[in-house]
Amino acid sequence: MPAGRSAIDLRPRHEVETPEHVTLRYEVAGLGSRALAAGTDHLIIALLFAGLGALSDALAGLGLEWFFVLLYFAVYWGYFAAFEAWWRGQTPGKRLLRLRVVRLDGRAAGFEGAALRNLLRYADLMLPPVYITGILLILLHPRAQRLGDLVAGTLVVRDAPLEAPLPPPPPAAAAAGATALVARLTPQEFEVLESYLARGAALDPEARRRLAAGLAHRFADRLPERPADPEAFLAQLHREERERRLAGRGGNAGEIAALRLAARQGERWEAFDRQAARAAARGLDSFGAAELPEFAARYREVAADLARLRTYRAPAALLDRIERLVAAGHNALYPRGEPAWRRIGPLLFRDCPAAVIRARGTVLLAVALLVASAGAGYAVLRERPALGETLIPEVMQERAASASRRTSEGRTYAEVADAEAPRLAAALMTHNIGVAFACFAGGILLGVGALVLLVSNGLSLGAIFGHFVNAGVGGYLGAFVLGHGVLELTAICFATAAGFRLGRALWAPGDLTRGDALRVEGTLALRLLGAAAVLLVIAGSIEGLASASGAGLPYRAAIAAASAAFLTLYLVNGARWARTLGGP
Repeated sequence: MPAGRSAIDLRPRHEVETPEHVTLRYEVAGLGSRALAAGTDHLIIALLFAGLGALSDALAGLGLEWFFVLLYFAVYWGYFAAFEAWWRGQTPGKRLLRLRVVRLDGRAAGFEGAALRNLLRYADLMLPPVYITGILLILLHPRAQRLGDLVAGTLVVRDAPLEAPLPPPPPAAAAAGATALVARLTPQEFEVLESYLARGAALDPEARRRLAAGLAHRFADRLPERPADPEAFLAQLHREERERRLAGRGGNAGEIAALRLAARQGERWEAFDRQAARAAARGLDSFGAAELPEFAARYREVAADLARLRTYRAPAALLDRIERLVAAGHNALYPRGEPAWRRIGPLLFRDCPAAVIRARGTVLLAVALLVASAGAGYAVLRERPALGETLIPEVMQERAASASRRTSEGRTYAEVADAEAPRLAAALMTHNIGVAFACFAGGILLGVGALVLLVSNGLSLGAIFGHFVNAGVGGYLGAFVLGHGVLELTAICFATAAGFRLGRALWAPGDLTRGDALRVEGTLALRLLGAAAVLLVIAGSIEGLASASGAGLPYRAAIAAASAAFLTLYLVNGARWARTLGGP
């Protein structure tokens, strides 16, 4: 059992070894505190939606409807991921409840980790009753990880240092252990001293004297009254330190030593606590040139104090407080890569197309499945036209029926007023990106969710086109799809491939454990999803601003050619980076 902890302390913990070789024991947050934090965040989201609705009504008629569509989408899908990426693992609800998302190595979750764990919230909605999967995993998993945490390699921990009362040591006990408690060595120093005494006899006498003199100089301040002879000093230091440690195992002398250390270092701990809180809230960029080295030095000092407190078998409350102080410093000094805002550009236009090239086999499988399902839907409607009345949505039947009349009037498949075009473009791109997110999240269900969404969309697309061909107006629909279809259909294949990669990690992890495979494939899948999002933003803009206009076929064909050229250049750039970048 860890030093200083009660035998009845059943709180789940996750251990991380820092680069300073100090073990941090994070307390894993349970269902109750996480539910309260999530409830707070959802209340904030509801208030944001209400505020956006009121503002949208107040500004009606100014042509800003498209902007509010984008804002609604950003809040719905991005609230949790954005806060956890920019606030180093915290949302307002988590900050209120003193919780934080960290990676399994103790570092901040980072932009990709925050995005992964929160996009997979959608998977909890796919399995009824909603959220039951996440709740059960939090209750049953030893680290309380839900699906998103398993893929992102993250967990939610209690964050803030706790105040621990530090009563003065009892006078009688202090007197009884006074001599033994004067010498204080870290575990590493005590190990060096024991190694010298155990192996020094085998050394040459002159070498032994030089080594003894060096160690005596290093430990000179540990005994105020010490023998002049270095070897006698080291023997006495070892004897008293050993007696102190033996006494500490009884809990009395060690606790006194811990309380003395707390009394001596209390003000420095408080100063470091304030610095750590500032780093958590505003980042290390808020520190001046002279403050940053001071913060790093204090972190190392507090980490060394934590090692001493464990040696002394300090009270559990004091250990908890200092452990969380060290954890706060560790999270600030060892972030996950670059700041989130600096990662977005390289991620979308370098790493994402590179991921498409790396996963080209899975992408081609998604393309084949889409083509096959669309072909099947088309064939069924061509063979049995009567099924159109049952399988095709009523609005599409009406558009097919009115196609000849609209064509004779010089009108295209869908035309909107210029003032409405931006809102339509925003609505289309956000809807399609939402479908892509659903394909990705459905992959965690052994890839079945992604497969179902892809095949159903393919069947629907093929059936609708077959119905229009049966009505003799296939070109009418084809002209509408021509401009944006290249990018939109490719993006859906990218998103489905991302879901397939998650499913593959579960049913064919290879030489990795399923947990490790999920984390590796999750990173690749997120980048595939990013590539899909880039294409869908462009495709939605084209669909709303050009496809839904009265532009003629040459104009639409030119846009289709430009789209194909962009896609080619995007993937060529990905191929270049795929050869030079590491990663999954």
